[in-house]
Amino acid sequence: MNVIFLRRQFVFLFLGALATLQLAQAADDSAIIAPIAKLNEALLTIMKAGRATPFTQRMKMLAPAIEQAFDLPGILRTSVGLRWNEFSDDQKNELLRIFELFTLASYTANFDSFDGQRFEILPEIRQVGDERIVQTRIVPKNGDASKLDYVMRQEGGVWKAVDVLLDGSISRVAIQRSDFRTTLASGGAPALIRTLHKKVADLSDGAIS
Repeated sequence: MNVIFLRRQFVFLFLGALATLQLAQAADDSAIIAPIAKLNEALLTIMKAGRATPFTQRMKMLAPAIEQAFDLPGILRTSVGLRWNEFSDDQKNELLRIFELFTLASYTANFDSFDGQRFEILPEIRQVGDERIVQTRIVPKNGDASKLDYVMRQEGGVWKAVDVLLDGSISRVAIQRSDFRTTLASGGAPALIRTLHKKVADLSDGAIS
């Protein structure tokens, strides 16, 4: 058999396999980025709506993107830590409900005005074990950009954020876990539920009590 022909066939097969791998990687990257891209779009929407739009209405506008982007039950369990197993089912359900509301209220309160900002998703997705880091920047009209990175994990074939890194390194979950530990030590699940209720009321300026 012609050696040159064999070499050409090998090259064609190699290039075909490489193209298939690249397409698969591109599809995987797209699935990882998609929920964060939709979150950024929703944040811009409520920023442009601004404080003239009622707080609860902005929350409803943002809710689907938050639900799609974050593994909130997983984040809550990680933030609570080992004491999660001590809680009753009713306490777990109420904690999850108020934690979801707290997360939504936090984003609504912190993204409440628009002055020409834009969101950028950097093309490189970093891999850390089984997790992927989607790197984003909030770029103001003037001044320096802020980094906001999302730690993504795949569960049941769906990629969701399990942590947010402020300035690319400060873990929001780690901060929450420290805050929650102090509250839980003073009064267990009931104290944490009360604290989160108060935070939601404060963030919403009393619109949610």
